[in-house]
Amino acid sequence: MKFKHANDSRVTISELMLPSHSNFSGKIHGGYILSLMDQIAFACASKHSETYCVTASVDKVNFLKPIEVGELVTMKASVNHVGKTSMVVGVRVEAENIQNGKRKHCNSSYFTMVAKNKDGVSVAVPGLILKDKTSIRRFVRSISRKEETKMRFNRFKESEFILEDHMETLKEYAVKVEL
Repeated sequence: MKFKHANDSRVTISELMLPSHSNFSGKIHGGYILSLMDQIAFACASKHSETYCVTASVDKVNFLKPIEVGELVTMKASVNHVGKTSMVVGVRVEAENIQNGKRKHCNSSYFTMVAKNKDGVSVAVPGLILKDKTSIRRFVRSISRKEETKMRFNRFKESEFILEDHMETLKEYAVKVEL
């Protein structure tokens, strides 16, 4: 099996945010940022796997701080975890006011990418060389996120969901149950 360092596939892109990227409130549209994040995750995963990749899932994306027109957005992507045919790519988004140099972390997310051959069949990806505490933490954190997602999915499967177990919880929320 082939192994690669995360550094071998890291990708960084920077783009100046233009008025055409903004939403009705004058901030950069979240959908535009998500599109850029998907592109950099694709580039990173493709570099690691040396083949075409598709997005299988995107972990939760929290928009921490708004991005302004005129700011320079820099995105960094790195392979944090590999499976047999999939990779978890961590993407970090920062914005910089180019007039005063002030930077802010705007969001981070994790993209699960699957390597495909020219016929669209999933193919094996190289293993990942973990060289320091940070790379080990990122790898193990990805395993934990995967397990939490699986537990969350199974806990609320329609076939196993017991309505009575959750009725009390609903009383704390602004909902009206009409069964």
